[in-house]
Amino acid sequence: MSRIFGKVCQNGYVVRDIEAAMDHWINVMGVGPWFYIEDVKTDWFHYRGAPSDVKLSIALANSGDLQIELIKPRNDAPSMYREFLDAGHEGLQHMSYWTEDYQALYDKALGLGYRVGHEGCIGGEQGRFAYFDTEAHPGTVIEISDISGTKGRTFAHIRKVAEGWDGTDAIRVIK
Repeated sequence: MSRIFGKVCQNGYVVRDIEAAMDHWINVMGVGPWFYIEDVKTDWFHYRGAPSDVKLSIALANSGDLQIELIKPRNDAPSMYREFLDAGHEGLQHMSYWTEDYQALYDKALGLGYRVGHEGCIGGEQGRFAYFDTEAHPGTVIEISDISGTKGRTFAHIRKVAEGWDGTDAIRVIK
């Protein structure tokens, strides 16, 4: 439990081959089903304060209460994901803390001296997220994510489906 952000809700892995990563999590780790979005649509995305036309694929699944996110950058647009891969890393890149009072947590982090590395929005104002420049070593980026809207209901659905997953229909494509 973080005294600043609360409990870790998601571990995010940046990968070069998202299909191979899902296969590993399904067949080696036994985690699924995966909800896969090949072409993520962002409302907006900023990298270090400047707009970036990032293209991403993501896949989401749960192991108990912990959500696993796989992220594959699909272009060379600036992002902390691209930085991570370009540094020769692959794997755990961030831990995400979820909140229904996003602005208060965002303001608290900034007030404590955290700096935004990249941030964006998916699915409207209640789909905001921010990644802070906290990577002292690979895997230590902090993300905060607004779950007060559709995203929160989607995440709850993914967790619920994982509870009774029997191994079938392992990858569920979301268009």
